[in-house]
Amino acid sequence: MASYDTLSEAVAGLNISGYTLDFNLQCNSIYCKELDRSFKPEDFNIAAFYRFEGNTDPSDEAIIYALETASGHKGILVDGYGVYAEPMSAEMVQKLKTH
Repeated sequence: MASYDTLSEAVAGLNISGYTLDFNLQCNSIYCKELDRSFKPEDFNIAAFYRFEGNTDPSDEAIIYALETASGHKGILVDGYGVYAEPMSAEMVQKLKTH
């Protein structure tokens, strides 16, 4: 697993590795605008993840996930955590917390 110092380095490195789609977190799925499609927790796997903690600003705290869908699509999900975390279903919490 590669090591990145910043979120932007991680995004660039994952894009080079083929994780080119952008996923957005929804309550019980992830959504890809480019594909106009949602994926439930059982429809994707987490290939890698990287956690970044802001030294002075809590809004800098984020996790980036490298995701692969069952249908072969690869992309990234950037999610803030802590007080800025998005609301999620129990299934999504379980899927993401295992990593």
